[in-house]
Amino acid sequence: MRGPLVVKRALSEPLLLLAAFGSILLATTTLVALTMYASSIADAGVRRTMETASYRQTAATVSAPVTAETFPKFDRSVRAEFAKAYARPPAVTTSFRSDSYVMPGQDSQERPELLRFGSYDGLDQHARLVSGSWPRAGGDRVEAAISLSAASATGLKAGQEFTTKGRLDPRPVTVRVVGVFQLNDPFGERWAGEQLLSRGVERGEFTTYGPLMVPRETFVARFATSVNATWTAVPDLRTLTPAQLRPLAGAIDRLGERLKADGCGSCVAASRLPEILTQLDTASLVARSTMLIPVLQLLLLAAYALMLTARLLADHRRMEVALLRSRGAGTVRLAALAGGEALLVAVPCAVVAPFLGPPLLALVNLLPWIRASGVRLAPSADLGTFLVSFGVALAAAVLLVLPALAGARRTYVEEQAARGRGGGRGLIERAGADLALLVVAGLAIWQLQRYGAPVTATAAGGLGIDPLIISGPALALLTGGMLGLRLVPRVSKLAERVTSRRPALAPALGAWQVSRRPLKYAGPALLLTMAIAIGIVSMATASTWRASQADQARHQAGADLRLSGPPDGPELGALGRGTAFTALPGVTAYSPGFRGQTEVSGESALLLGLDAGKLGELFHLRADLSAQPVGEMSRALVGDRAGKLDLPGQPSALTLRAEADGELPLRLVLSDALGVWRDVSLGVLRKGENRIDVDLRALAGRTGKITYPLSLRGLVTGTPQSPANLTLTGLSADGREVATPPVSMKVTRPAAAGLVPLPKPGPLPVVLTADLAASLKLAVGQVGPASIDRRVLQVKVVGVVDSMPTTPAGQKAVLADWGTLQTYELAAAQLPRPATEWWLAAGDTAPAVKALQTRPEWDVTALDQRRLAAELRDDPLASGLQGALMLGFAAALVFATLGFLVNATVAARERMGEFAILRALGVSSRQVFGVLAVEQAFVIGLSLVAGTGLAVVVGMLVVPHIVLTGQASAVTPGVVLDIPWAATAAMLALVAAVLIAIVAGLARRLRGQHGQLVEER
Repeated sequence: MRGPLVVKRALSEPLLLLAAFGSILLATTTLVALTMYASSIADAGVRRTMETASYRQTAATVSAPVTAETFPKFDRSVRAEFAKAYARPPAVTTSFRSDSYVMPGQDSQERPELLRFGSYDGLDQHARLVSGSWPRAGGDRVEAAISLSAASATGLKAGQEFTTKGRLDPRPVTVRVVGVFQLNDPFGERWAGEQLLSRGVERGEFTTYGPLMVPRETFVARFATSVNATWTAVPDLRTLTPAQLRPLAGAIDRLGERLKADGCGSCVAASRLPEILTQLDTASLVARSTMLIPVLQLLLLAAYALMLTARLLADHRRMEVALLRSRGAGTVRLAALAGGEALLVAVPCAVVAPFLGPPLLALVNLLPWIRASGVRLAPSADLGTFLVSFGVALAAAVLLVLPALAGARRTYVEEQAARGRGGGRGLIERAGADLALLVVAGLAIWQLQRYGAPVTATAAGGLGIDPLIISGPALALLTGGMLGLRLVPRVSKLAERVTSRRPALAPALGAWQVSRRPLKYAGPALLLTMAIAIGIVSMATASTWRASQADQARHQAGADLRLSGPPDGPELGALGRGTAFTALPGVTAYSPGFRGQTEVSGESALLLGLDAGKLGELFHLRADLSAQPVGEMSRALVGDRAGKLDLPGQPSALTLRAEADGELPLRLVLSDALGVWRDVSLGVLRKGENRIDVDLRALAGRTGKITYPLSLRGLVTGTPQSPANLTLTGLSADGREVATPPVSMKVTRPAAAGLVPLPKPGPLPVVLTADLAASLKLAVGQVGPASIDRRVLQVKVVGVVDSMPTTPAGQKAVLADWGTLQTYELAAAQLPRPATEWWLAAGDTAPAVKALQTRPEWDVTALDQRRLAAELRDDPLASGLQGALMLGFAAALVFATLGFLVNATVAARERMGEFAILRALGVSSRQVFGVLAVEQAFVIGLSLVAGTGLAVVVGMLVVPHIVLTGQASAVTPGVVLDIPWAATAAMLALVAAVLIAIVAGLARRLRGQHGQLVEER
């Protein structure tokens, strides 16, 4: 009989049981989906990171000196250890570089040019033949292939034969060049340690060409005379899972130790992969832990919604339970009835939820940032999801049973007496539990702000999820809502006093009803308040995250497009790079720049030199990082600048005539129309009249062009052996005389003279980061001494920024005007700083980036702000929280709507008798239903206002600390809370409209029921 009785009892309250079923199904489905989502995002994040990781990040190398005899043993050992370290054997390549060999025909020279031979496994997969064929092993002659750049520099070509001797190995080697090749990506990361191979020539104390590439067998047999061999392992990590990260990092980290234990004592292992894997493991853990925040919020909301429904169900069955008890039903039987009823609702939810999770995640796939990242969430139900589902469902069943058990001990008379009692304060408020919970929530949020993430060190020395920190936001929302309940009696009494003075009956009666029974309305109000707060916090977190990604990209790039690379090169010289870069499609503003580490009064700092006049167009500084706007700082940064002597026309050669009375090293400083400064060595002047010819075209490189006019800035001398006098006697450009002011100086130490008299520079205007300004004890507007590159000079602080663009967190930095900085260098007889970077502004950077990709020989690295922002937004580990928040946000609103509907329906049904009495006393139906509308409007209005206020407070305390980078580190620049007020207002209006529609529907239904009741009478 127990089974049918449970079913009959459940069907006696279909509305409340249906509400309980909906709440449990929504909770289990959403939590199962969130569990699947967190796991899928972590896996996708690891895969994406490994798929996009560069060669430099994933490759592991082992190097050791080898001979023909030792190489086979070392090779077997290294390959075996690589296979043990990785789950799947990686692709291993071996490369060699020989000792130096003399260029043919230069054996008798004291300082001959040199050749090197080399070998690289699978070179034909990374290069294409320009002419000839790839070399083969065997034969009397050594077959070799040479790079196009080395062939151009040496004059060697396919089919040519020559004989050479080694500097350390006198045995002659007859070489036949069988092919000329060109690397597919000569300046890619694969060749970062192979400068000779990518460039073809190295110039230093000796000029070295090559390497001439030969097969491995040939190299080992002929050139392996204790030369260095390098094994490089490039693994396929696309199937790597979060659980494999740390074991793999440890295995690679111990590679060198294992090789030494295996007999390769000279083997040196190196890889950045362990560091990256460890960091990725931490990021994965932080991402999963952060996604627990919406899970706990949703759990709390679901539990409260279910308890409200359970309390309503228990209230409706008070008298029924009391009657059953008076007829002999014991506590065990009553508990069995309540438990069976709860399981009747919960078990189907537990079974169905794992199958509803994947379709729900399919909707998450439609979110723009998930779709843009390329992540496709397609999990399926497994044992883990069923365990989560049944665990949540059983917990919900327990919550459904608890109120019924609490009332099972009362007798019929006690229930009758309890029905008439009420109060203005709940048990939690009377006990002060909400205040105690506030302390716990405050402690949790304080720890979140201190540690910066919900992950802390464990007792075992690893990292783990801190349950207190994770629960902080959820506890804050619950505590805030519970504290808000203290306002319900006070606000209702105030509303009662205000409405009682007005002639309208409905507002006065509705306000009186709420003030008479505030606890009746406190439960729905708390549910709505928490749901609204969760919704706004979710929207604020998503909006803040998106704004932070854009801020990070702008800060890291510094400009729309920032180009870096060597300031001089064979293809584009110092005065040719700017001409090529500023002509890129879409470029609207530009500035050469110097960016490098320096020492400022004993502090390591980044020195940044840019054209101050272009900062307004180029410099991406977030407004809140400085008290002064960029325009104001740019005007104040311009200080004393050196004069210049413009050369007429477009000269390709320059001739200087100078007279000296002793040997004197001399350099000429000039600049182009783009503001690039360059020094040119004039050699050592001899005593008497000197004539020096300068090839200006060489300053632009092989294919570069100079942007005219060229300007002469000054002369810089070195230290003479004895005091010397220098006089500039003449200057001509392309044979045409150029009028120059008289230049004459006595030199005893390094000195400078301007072709236009140099100004005596005053304090150097600078912008400092706040920490550097504090270290120098200087504020905006103050002048003081500072040592920059170990030279003490006076600086004037014209601005202070919290963080300088292009710098990581905590990096001290100083910004100066490019022209002013160069003037200070010239006045101090220092050579001008090279243009290590070019900062460009462009409305659309894509055409410029595309053009750069077609010119790898320019040897330039482009940092595109828009592409960087897209990469940051598309990182699954960084963006994963957004999908979880949106999923939790939607579930919260459904919970709130369902809870409000059930509570409003039950409240209206309970009041049917009261409304009938009012109608009998002559109150119109409109007034009766106006009373119901006022009561529910009080709940709606109070919840919307309290929920918004609570969301703002929790958002300010929590959101900036859960928005992290994809590497789980703090964001630079700092996160600024961004609440999308337009979207928030639209959401509040929509929620209010839905709830008001529910009240209107109830009113219409009650009116129909009342009319039917009158007809029956």
